Amino acid sequence: MTTPFSLSAEVLRAFEAIPELYLILSTDFHILGASNAYLQLTQFNQDELRGRYLFEVFPDNPDLALADGTHNLRNSLEYVIEHKQRHQMALQRYDMQLPPQTGNFLEKYWLPSNTPVLDEHGNISYILHKVLDVTEQVLAQEQLQQSEQEMKELLGEQKITKAALITARAEAELERRKLHNIFMQAPAMICILEGPQHVFSFANPTYQQLVGNRPILGKPILEAMPELEGQTVIGMLNEVYQTGESAFAHELLVRLDHANSGNLGNNYYNFTYQAIRNLQGHIDGIMVFAFEVTAQVLARREMQASNLELYHAQKALLHLNEELEKRIAARTEELQLSKAAIEAQRNQLHTIFMNSPTPFLAVDGPEFRFQMINPAFKKVFPGKNMLGKTLLEVFPELQSTPIPPILQAVYRTGEKFEAVEYPLMLSRSDGAEPEQIYFSFTYQARRDEKGAIDGVLVFAHDVTEQVKARQAVEQSAERLRLITDALPVLIGYLDKEEKYRFTNKAYEAWFPGKASDLLGKPVREIVGEKAYSGVKQYIDRALAGERLDFESRMPYREDFVKYIQTSYVPDIRDGEVAGFYTLVHDITDQTIARLKLEESGHEARALSTKLAETNQELSGTNAQLTRTNIDLDNFIYAASHDLKAPIYNIERLLLILIESIPNDAHASPELKQVIEMIHSSISRFKRTIDHLTDVTKLQKENNQEASEVNLSELIHDIRLDLSAQIDNVGAHIEVDVAACNAIRFSEKNMRSVLYNLLSNAIKYRDPDRTPVVKISCEKAGDYTLLKVQDNGLGMKPSGVAKIFSMFTRLHDHVEGSGIGLYMVKKIVENAEGRIEVDSKIGQGTTFSVYFKR
Repeated sequence: MTTPFSLSAEVLRAFEAIPELYLILSTDFHILGASNAYLQLTQFNQDELRGRYLFEVFPDNPDLALADGTHNLRNSLEYVIEHKQRHQMALQRYDMQLPPQTGNFLEKYWLPSNTPVLDEHGNISYILHKVLDVTEQVLAQEQLQQSEQEMKELLGEQKITKAALITARAEAELERRKLHNIFMQAPAMICILEGPQHVFSFANPTYQQLVGNRPILGKPILEAMPELEGQTVIGMLNEVYQTGESAFAHELLVRLDHANSGNLGNNYYNFTYQAIRNLQGHIDGIMVFAFEVTAQVLARREMQASNLELYHAQKALLHLNEELEKRIAARTEELQLSKAAIEAQRNQLHTIFMNSPTPFLAVDGPEFRFQMINPAFKKVFPGKNMLGKTLLEVFPELQSTPIPPILQAVYRTGEKFEAVEYPLMLSRSDGAEPEQIYFSFTYQARRDEKGAIDGVLVFAHDVTEQVKARQAVEQSAERLRLITDALPVLIGYLDKEEKYRFTNKAYEAWFPGKASDLLGKPVREIVGEKAYSGVKQYIDRALAGERLDFESRMPYREDFVKYIQTSYVPDIRDGEVAGFYTLVHDITDQTIARLKLEESGHEARALSTKLAETNQELSGTNAQLTRTNIDLDNFIYAASHDLKAPIYNIERLLLILIESIPNDAHASPELKQVIEMIHSSISRFKRTIDHLTDVTKLQKENNQEASEVNLSELIHDIRLDLSAQIDNVGAHIEVDVAACNAIRFSEKNMRSVLYNLLSNAIKYRDPDRTPVVKISCEKAGDYTLLKVQDNGLGMKPSGVAKIFSMFTRLHDHVEGSGIGLYMVKKIVENAEGRIEVDSKIGQGTTFSVYFKR
C-alpha cells in the first residue's frame, strides 16, 4: 500500500512518545502510526496497525443494533478533508474488540477529534486522530441515573412496606457509597456544583489538587476560584444550568492559581459539564468530569513545530544545493548572453510599442522633439511629417493652448498627467484646416539610466467618434423628449430607488410644477401614500424584471382621482434591472362610463324587484329602464366615436414626428423602444374602444329568436374557421355530442359561445404537450350540459374567480382582449343558463355550460 505522505523515524518516535491516545492517518484513512498510549489501550502493537485501513481494524459492534461509530467517524474525517479544518466530534459510543480481532466487543465511550496537518502549499499531508476515553465517567453517570430512577419507582409504589423502604434506602446508600468511592479514586477530576451560583458540594482529591489546600467545598465557584471571572468555563456552566444540555470542551485553556501564590498557570483541559436533575426533573446542579491535557498539547505543538522546522530545513538545504549548482553552471552563460539579452529586450520593447494598437509617441528634451512614433499614432495624423521635429513645429496651432505648459510641468516635476475627452483644434495633414479632435491621453515622464528626466512618453486615444456619437444620442434624447411631450400619455422612467429620472410634459397636467421638478424625487412622494400603496406590488414586480400591463384607481389627492391603464417595461442592462419605463393612460372617462353601466344594471335589478308589487309600477319602471339602456347605449356609442377621433389624431401626429427625426437618430435603441411602446399603447386604446362597442352590441342582441341548432354542423364550421390555428399547433379535437345533437338556442349566440371556448383552449395550451380538446354534450335535469375540456396551462382558484370580468386576462404571452369570456357568460346567463369552470395548474381546464331546456 502507498500513502501520500511518509514519516521519518525521528517523527514516529516523537509521536509514539505522546502520552495521549493518538493515531496518524493518511488522507485515504490508512493508519501511519499510533502513540504508545493508544497501543496500550487497544492491545495492538505498531506493526499490527501500521498500513492498515482504519475501519477494517476498528469495525462497528455487530451486536449493537444502532451502532453508528464508523459512520460518524467517516463523516468527521471527510469534513476535515473537505474544509481543511479541525473537527471536534460529540460523545460517541464506539465499542472496541478486546482482545483485538476476537469478535468480543467491550462497551466504550469516546470524545474524538480530527485535525488536518497542512504542507506549505495548504494541502493535507495527513490527519491527527485523537480520542479521549470517557467510558468510566459515562457508565458511572448511567449507574447513578439508574439508581435514582429505581428509587423514584420504588418510592412511587402505593403499597410499599416500611421494611421495603428501609431496605431500599440501605441499598441506595450502599450504591451511593460505591459511587462516592469510585469518584474519590478516579484519576479524573470530578466535582458537583449546586444551584445557579455553582456551589461546590463535592470535589474528589484529583480536583482539589487544582488549587492546592485552598478550601472550596460549600463555596460558589467564583468565590472559591475568583481567577475564573471572565473565563470561558463560567459561561459554559451558566448555559448548562439554564438549558440542561451537556457541554464538552477539548484542550480548553484555563488559567488557575494552582499554588495560591498569585501567579496564574496556563493549563489545558478536556472536560464534560452534565446537568443534574432532582426528582421533579428540575436542574439543581452540574457534574464535572475533567482531565488535564497540558503535557499532550505542548508535546503535540512541539512535535508539529519540530516537524515543520525539519521539513523547511531539508527543503532549504535542497534548494540551496540546487541554486548553487545553477549559479555555477549559469555564470559563464550569463556573461556571454547578457549583451544579447539586453539588445533583444530593447528590440522586443520597441516591437511591442510599434505594434501596439494604442497611439504612442516619445518626445525628447525640453523642446519636445518627436523621437519615436508608432503606426497607430501615425494613423491619427496620416498626412503629418513628424519624426525629428519639435511639438510646435508639427502642431503650431497648439501655441496658445494649455498643452505646452502641461508638458513642461510633467518634464519638470515628473508627475503624470491624464486627460479624458480633451478637445483640441488640430490639422490631421500638413496644410489642412484644423478640426476639432477629442483625445483621452496620458503624459508620463521618461527617465534615463541615472533616473534623470530626459523626455516625455505620450499615450493618446482618438475618441472623437465616441464623443460625437454620444452627442448625437443626447440630441436624439432631446428630440425624443419633444415627441413624448407632445403625447397625452404620461411617460416616465424610475430607477432602482423608485426615483423619477425622466418625465414628459404630460405630468404637469396631473401634478403641480414643472415636469423637471419631479426628477430625483421618489414616486411615493409625488403620487401620495394612497396611490402608491395601490401600485407598490407592480413596482416591485417591474424591478424584479417582469413586464406588466394593469389598470388601477389612483387617488392622487383628495380632489383628484384618476383611473389609469399602465405599462411597466423593465430596463435590463447586463442582466441587471437598472429601472423601468412607465406609460400611463388616462381611462377615467371610459371607466366611469363602464361603472355607470354596471351601476345601471344593479339599479335595474333593484327596480325589477320593487316594481313587482303592482303591474302599473312594473310597466312604468320597464319603460324607464328601456330609456336608461338606450341612453347608455347612445352614451357608449357617442363616447367611442368621440374618443376615436383624438386617438387617430395622436397616431397621425406620431407618424409626422417620426418622419421629422433624422435618420441617424432612428438608430437609437432608446428611441425605438419608446416609439414601440407608444404604438402599443395606441393600439390597446383603440381595442378598448372597440370592446366597449362590442359590449353594447351584446346588450342589444340578447333577445334573438331561438331555433334548433345542430351542434355537429356548428362545431364543424367553427373548426374550419380555426383550422390555421389548429394545424399550426397540431391540436386534436374530439367531438361527442350525439346525446344532444340539437339545442334550442340562438344560433349566432351559440356560435359565439363555442368559438370563444374552443379558441381559448388552443391559445392557452401547454407548450410541453400536444393540445387535446374534448367537446361533449349530455342532459342534466332541466338543462342541456355542454362541456369543453382541454389539457392546457390551467388556472389557480383565484384566477377562476376573475376570468369572467371585463378586460381581465391571466396570461399575457398570447394576444387577447379579456372580453370574450365576459360576453360568453352574459349570453348564457341572459338565456337563464349558467357556466362553471374546473381548472388545475399544469392539468387543464373544463368549461361546463348549462342551457335551459
